[in-house]
Amino acid sequence: MIIRRERLDDVAAIYRLVAAAFAGMPYSDGSEADIIRRLRRAGALSLALVAEEEGRPVGHIAFSPVGISDGTDGWFGLGPLAVDPVFQRREIGTSLVLGGLELLKDEGARGVVVLGAPQFYQRFGFRHEPALTLEGAPPDHFMALDFDGHVPRGKIAYHRAFYGEV
Repeated sequence: MIIRRERLDDVAAIYRLVAAAFAGMPYSDGSEADIIRRLRRAGALSLALVAEEEGRPVGHIAFSPVGISDGTDGWFGLGPLAVDPVFQRREIGTSLVLGGLELLKDEGARGVVVLGAPQFYQRFGFRHEPALTLEGAPPDHFMALDFDGHVPRGKIAYHRAFYGEV
């Protein structure tokens, strides 16, 4: 397996694998593949990595900028993260998260937020930060990872592509 940046010729395969990965999941409304498409169209897909195995994408991770009400910049939202159901439980998601976080740090990001399963994301250093909130999100599932020792204070706003706009 290799982890690499997504390419234009990956787009259709990424759409299919993300849709398949979230199909039937109780926490999903089925919009994840469309969110990635809208982020890409809006030029807001800051970092997108693919896990490639057997010559095809089997995993994908997206990072996009988030707004913070205190005006802090340089923060990103992780997600969606998807692994083809046939390839799950092989540490592909872990490799994508680690690779993405490392690249964001190298590119000067100040931190990342994620709405997801605490038992998965806490092992990368994500933790609930009471100073950061996302409207409507269960607090224990909304976590942050700072890269510079400073956690901002305020409400997080994901890109409008997450809400069907663009």
